[in-house]
Amino acid sequence: MPQKKVLITGVSGIVGSSAYLQLRRSPEKYDLYGLGRRRVLSARVADARDIDLPEEKHFVCDIADFAAVRRAVEGMDVVVHMAADPAGGEWESVLRNNIVGAYNTFEACRQAQVTRIVAASTIQVSSGHRAQEPYSAVSQGRSEALPPGTARVSAAVPAEPRNLYASSKVFSESLCRTYAHSHGMSCLAIRIGWVVGEDRVPNANAADIWCSQRDIAGLIECCVNAPEELRFDIFYGMSANQFLWVDMDNARDKLDFIARDRAEDNLPEV
Repeated sequence: MPQKKVLITGVSGIVGSSAYLQLRRSPEKYDLYGLGRRRVLSARVADARDIDLPEEKHFVCDIADFAAVRRAVEGMDVVVHMAADPAGGEWESVLRNNIVGAYNTFEACRQAQVTRIVAASTIQVSSGHRAQEPYSAVSQGRSEALPPGTARVSAAVPAEPRNLYASSKVFSESLCRTYAHSHGMSCLAIRIGWVVGEDRVPNANAADIWCSQRDIAGLIECCVNAPEELRFDIFYGMSANQFLWVDMDNARDKLDFIARDRAEDNLPEV
């Protein structure tokens, strides 16, 4: 099979660089490209990983610049869109990076006839569910499992964002739906759990939403290679944590993804 040409936006961030390192292991499968605002790693990356892309494959631009994004996606088979403002504290930055930047990426891919986009969403779109019983009891460790008959939160349940960043990611999920159904593209969103540079659970209250770098990179690769007929879906990106309250069966059934790590094996030191 010919190599897939894969562009990763936000390639210098924690998740984008983790995806790059995962795909780089299979040079016979992937011809890799990157896009970011700069070539240096994000300050949130805790190790000295090497994004060893040649200059002609490493695009430096602002995703709010449509013309630059359009040039970068030309000829790609898959775009893994991880670039965003993860803090989401200021509306102007959210608007520029997460709203305009997301639209630019999807529309540029449509014009360039990119067949698949794998887009970053966030577990934070479900924060409202996490704050409600019975899910809050599980997330806080007051219960080891959901009560019998209680379904885990799935993508079929309406989102419950509680901040601007999460709201902007609901917009990205909607772009996936729009471009899949109106333009015939394959658009898959991942509600990414809490991935941190140290690759350990950051605090005792995060064990239910933690995702290892290895697991999120593996899920991204599964999305890159998803069946061609899978036009639209939303998947949760979580490790195999004990206090899991979101649905991971969808990723297993449609992508053959099985998480390999557990929060309980990577808890913060007391």
